[in-house]
Amino acid sequence: MHILVTADTIGGVWTYTRELVTGLAARGIRITLVSFGGVPVGAQRAWLEGLAGVTYLPTGFGLEWMEDAAGEIRDSTRYLRSVIQERRPDLLHLSQYCYGSLDVSQPKVVVAHSDVMSWSQAVQRALPDDAWAAWYRKTVEEGLAGADVVVAPSRWMLDCIEDIYGQQPNSRVVYNGRTPSLFDSLAGKRDYAASVGRLWDEGKQWQLLMQLRELPLPILLAGATALAGEQPDESIAKRTGGGARIQGAHGIELRGQLSEGEMRELLSRAAIYVATSKYEPFGLAPLEAALSGCAILANDIPSLHEIWGDAACYFRRNDAESLGETLAALHGDRERCANYASRAYERARQRYTADRMVDEYVQIYSALLERRASAA
Repeated sequence: MHILVTADTIGGVWTYTRELVTGLAARGIRITLVSFGGVPVGAQRAWLEGLAGVTYLPTGFGLEWMEDAAGEIRDSTRYLRSVIQERRPDLLHLSQYCYGSLDVSQPKVVVAHSDVMSWSQAVQRALPDDAWAAWYRKTVEEGLAGADVVVAPSRWMLDCIEDIYGQQPNSRVVYNGRTPSLFDSLAGKRDYAASVGRLWDEGKQWQLLMQLRELPLPILLAGATALAGEQPDESIAKRTGGGARIQGAHGIELRGQLSEGEMRELLSRAAIYVATSKYEPFGLAPLEAALSGCAILANDIPSLHEIWGDAACYFRRNDAESLGETLAALHGDRERCANYASRAYERARQRYTADRMVDEYVQIYSALLERRASAA
């Protein structure tokens, strides 16, 4: 079996791609991996070294959710078509909607990782009624229509896609997964909470932490402080009204973008992980925290409830006062905190491993290829 996989190198899709491609390669499946959104360097691509049967083709083409992306997508579509003609894969696994409309003979799996329209609804920010928004919507609709199977990382995300773009007759939910051995759940915990997210992404709602009047324990906040091409200091100041001065006043320490090792250390020592997102199709960071032995304190939104059930502690949706009160109560009861940490860890190990995720995708691939063979 030969699968062409597309990815982007910004955010969680690259982490997802690492788990998927590594797992497929371990099962003897040949992979052609094409990435967009910027060429990864150094540690960001180190995981590809030594993977048998994987051909990696990085590109700097822009992504469909970026403004003024239409020209970039036309060029990247032509490029991807040429790769398909040259490499002749059996099936396409696409992490962008736009390539679902490719007129090729191979079956196409389109993964709905996230979406601008559902993001705008969650953050309650209306998109401008302009040519780009119309182009984006049409691009997503055509990509979904061209897919043989549409996959979403949660039932909530699939429902969003169907509410906005219409019913998807051939769809599946495949929950994301991580490899437990990449994380340390046995390290001694220290007296701090952690939170991770793109600080430029309003959907992560990290500003909720800045509204807390008092902190029962320090909070270490990690993540990219700006989108590519934006100055980090300007980005943070613009969104907080004061940058570093505010973080000090609130007892919140901004750690910036961390390496894999630094992130592992941060989560392994954190007693509590705070998931503030108001838009979260799945949430890889809370999963990584659970596998690191953290108790999960989560915003009371449907997707996080779907993923974590009673294995997480919740605060009232988008409510800073409730966040502060619940964080203080959880921190003040060590037995309860340890119980939530154990529940989150067990749920993560039972439901959200990379092996389980890859197995489910292989089942989808096999069914599509069998259907194709029987129709030939």
